[in-house]
Amino acid sequence: MLIPVVGTLQECASEKSFRIVIQTEGMIKDLVKNLNSENDELQMHCASAIFKCAEDKQTRDLVRKYKGLKPLVSLLSKEDNKELLAAATGAIWKCSISMENVDELQKYKALETLVHLLTDEPEDVLVNVVGALGEFAQIPANKAIIRKCGGIKSLVNLLTGTNQALLVNVTRAVGACATDMENMVIIDQLDGVRLVWSLLKNPNADVQSSAAWALCPCIENAKDAGEMVRSLVGGFELIVNLLKSTNNEVLASICAAIAKIAKDKENLAILTDHGVVPLLAKLTNKTDDRLRRHLAEAICHCCMWGTNRASFGDAGAVAPLATYLMSNDKAVHQSTAMALYQLSKEPNNCITMHQKGVVKPLIHFMGSDDEMLQEATAGCVRNIRTLCLANRQAQDQ
Repeated sequence: MLIPVVGTLQECASEKSFRIVIQTEGMIKDLVKNLNSENDELQMHCASAIFKCAEDKQTRDLVRKYKGLKPLVSLLSKEDNKELLAAATGAIWKCSISMENVDELQKYKALETLVHLLTDEPEDVLVNVVGALGEFAQIPANKAIIRKCGGIKSLVNLLTGTNQALLVNVTRAVGACATDMENMVIIDQLDGVRLVWSLLKNPNADVQSSAAWALCPCIENAKDAGEMVRSLVGGFELIVNLLKSTNNEVLASICAAIAKIAKDKENLAILTDHGVVPLLAKLTNKTDDRLRRHLAEAICHCCMWGTNRASFGDAGAVAPLATYLMSNDKAVHQSTAMALYQLSKEPNNCITMHQKGVVKPLIHFMGSDDEMLQEATAGCVRNIRTLCLANRQAQDQ
């Protein structure tokens, strides 16, 4: 009786309206209870229903409350039943989006078991296992566990696959692991950065953006990042061309990666030769705050070469950047102020900023608790003020 009932429920759980009812009618408790049954098919349907419902934070909390995490981990031992394994790993992946659940899952050594499942499993299982690893790796101690269990090599090996859902999860997991210096050494030795970079060619926008986000910690933590990036044949062309994408998430991730690459002067010179300045300037009319934040950061770092500051002004980037100060996002304020400060070292840009009324909001931000924001806004106002005074003195003479 239970098998067709729960089977019907888990099919229905693909629809959001049903997931809400499953949660509000108290069915999560029953699903967890039946995870402990002796019947594989019933367990599979229960785990599958949790997998679909655990997108929602309240459901994830309920699974923990009703002690559902331990039986889910115990199901990982049923490697012979691939359908059940896919459902269990999926439920663990979605439950691990909540860090409280990751702590609980680690009491039952879930991470070590998941790393063990990174080889010789069907793709639907791998997508879920790697998705879970990406969540577990948000906690610093877990990055070391993944390394000690040999997980970095297994993850890098999966970067050569073709399954797009798997590639999105693998790049995310590799990026999360790359924030640990010891992990980064292994990723570098295994040619992992080149493999992630080559995924920027993938036609799928989710894969492109996930790969670009993963490149950011790789570039930041590589031993000789500048040389590493230069060694990638066609790498600059590939990343600059993606600034023509129509997808905001791709654009935000590419801008974030460019900000990291541009910290190396030689690489910034190459980016400039590839026409990065007009392409970044063209994006300044976007309204998406996540994109604006990383775009302003990229512009700030790209100002540090040759005549780029003047080129941004000539390309019309200054006036739209000034409007970013009206955003409600504090991260946008910080990166915009830093970009405007760099741009304000060019007199013509100061004139544009003054005309666009940036002084008032900049003075307001000087009172911020954020020291970087204070410093950037003060420097920008000083540069505008210095130019105004110089003009006035010239007119008086």
